[in-house]
Amino acid sequence: MNIDWSALGQVTAVSVGVTVAVVAVFTLGVLGLARAQDGHGERAGVRVAGRAQAVLCFLACATVVAYGIRLIVPQFH
Repeated sequence: MNIDWSALGQVTAVSVGVTVAVVAVFTLGVLGLARAQDGHGERAGVRVAGRAQAVLCFLACATVVAYGIRLIVPQFH
């Protein structure tokens, strides 16, 4: 049995990097939701921008998760 340590290290580094990136983008989505709920009547633009930020961030997270599932499940190839 021969283990390719270089390939294992690359997979680990990419996995950690993508995980941190998805968590950061999800956090920005939660921040957008907080801005959307915190805005008052005179700050309607902030509410709209916060909601748009949340939708885009959550859509990006869902896209990354769907791509990961596509890579794992052999029937999707």
